[in-house]
Amino acid sequence: MSQQVIGFHYTLKDKEGNLIDTSVESSPLLYLEGSGQIIPGLEKEITPLNVGDKKDIEVKAADAYGEVIEDLRITVQKSQFPADKDLQIGDQFQVNEEENAPIFTVIEIEGENIHIDGNHPMAGHDLFFEVEVTEKRAATPEEVSHGHAHGEGGHQH
Repeated sequence: MSQQVIGFHYTLKDKEGNLIDTSVESSPLLYLEGSGQIIPGLEKEITPLNVGDKKDIEVKAADAYGEVIEDLRITVQKSQFPADKDLQIGDQFQVNEEENAPIFTVIEIEGENIHIDGNHPMAGHDLFFEVEVTEKRAATPEEVSHGHAHGEGGHQH
């Protein structure tokens, strides 16, 4: 069976019901099935749906952005940053240019101690989606070779 491009609108909330993100006032999100463009737990639930189907989906942390990895929460000295850098909580950076190197976020500053976290900001969180499938079609050979959906809501070249 060939890969599909699936389009959907979503509203994402946390376990308390607080809105995190939504596509409702914009274009539906398009993804290429099996390409890793959306979190695995969400893709697993959306793939069997048909155009027009609506579903509430709970995605456990392990099937979303993973559990928190404590080894990615570290403390470094301010001297390890460029001297002219005015560090702020929320600043993000990569420690090297490797393709899959984690992005670290400054989470706390205590004098010379800078606490950083390489986990995804949503790691350890269960996610709650309301979805509506808006499109389902066979992927074009170009989309398959590029590894992503093209067009509005996907990726334009």
